[in-house]
Amino acid sequence: MAEEFVLLQKVYDMMEYAYPAIAQFPKSEKYALGTDIKRCMDVMLEKCIEAQKKYYKKTTLQEFDVANTKLRAYLRISYSLGFLPPKKYEIWSGKSVEIGKMLGAWLKTVKSQG
Repeated sequence: MAEEFVLLQKVYDMMEYAYPAIAQFPKSEKYALGTDIKRCMDVMLEKCIEAQKKYYKKTTLQEFDVANTKLRAYLRISYSLGFLPPKKYEIWSGKSVEIGKMLGAWLKTVKSQG
């Protein structure tokens, strides 16, 4: 149970890091690509909370995983287009990968129980 709260904190920490980074995007992308990225993180936060509260978690965790994968794709696009500096990309994607590993372990546990 404690791991679930750690995962929620990791998502929260990533979002805290991400918002100032998105604010530095070019104005034209702040409200396009930036909004897409924010939405992915919002979904991740929502799914993490839902998974903690639901009895059946598998589908919710899979949706959480999909949102995290989308986020990583958006981060790669942001980096390749030059909207995200290398260091910020490295830190942010590292946070996303760490969340993905924790999520994968949680999903594996849920699948083995079912």
